[in-house]
Amino acid sequence: MATVVAPIRYFTPPADGSRPWTNINANLDDDDGSSRNFSLNYHDFAIRNFRGAEHEASLDITGFQFAKHESKEKDFADEEKIKTEYYDESIELLKKLTGASRVVIFDHTIRRHRPDIHENTPDKRQPVAIAHVDQTPESAASRVKRHLPESDVPTLLSKRFQIINLWRPIKHEAWDRPLSLCDFRSINPEEDLIRTTLKYPDYEGETFSVKHNPNHKWGYLKGMSPSEIVLIKCFDSDSNYAVLTPHTSFADPTTPEGSPLRESIELRALVFYD
Repeated sequence: MATVVAPIRYFTPPADGSRPWTNINANLDDDDGSSRNFSLNYHDFAIRNFRGAEHEASLDITGFQFAKHESKEKDFADEEKIKTEYYDESIELLKKLTGASRVVIFDHTIRRHRPDIHENTPDKRQPVAIAHVDQTPESAASRVKRHLPESDVPTLLSKRFQIINLWRPIKHEAWDRPLSLCDFRSINPEEDLIRTTLKYPDYEGETFSVKHNPNHKWGYLKGMSPSEIVLIKCFDSDSNYAVLTPHTSFADPTTPEGSPLRESIELRALVFYD
């Protein structure tokens, strides 16, 4: 089993015991108190390369899943085209891979690694360099209420639903700042996951920050190409399966010299089952 040893960045709770919070537009390297009220720390892990063993990862067991898919979209430069053509294509792909009856994509983010840029605004999103989970159970339910017709919500919340991110590289392989995912079976949800307020300009959401646990098992798919995707489970209402997977970008010390800087797109989808 091929592995690479690299640091994973974790959350350390506020020293005063207060509820942690972070700003959606914060640069994690800013430490002036305006971006977040908690600190960050690095811990080295042996990160498994799933190349050649992609089938050993699945949404229901590990919380993430790799697949091959050639998109019609190549440039991801036209926002309206992304929201129509790429969304439609991805909805059908998610249905095929999960068996879901209904999929609603509620947003997307394009990330480009630009070391010389320190902003983290919507048009300049960088790879996220801290272990995290996008949703808590409460914020997942809020997403259903926020993005679906009010008349549909009671029925949808009474059945199994998930929030799944569909992530893929753009234009070239993601050697630089690849995405690493943590096997759900290796975490202690009650101890490792800390509810954190995510401050948007016009409202507040909630995510899980992740505390260090030496038992965590991290993995990635080295050199992912634009024709490869990973599904990232952020929430599952059925606790008989993997409920989520912490994830983060990391600095792979085996990245080939001169590799282009990472560019990627992630879609966030509400996934429903009959």
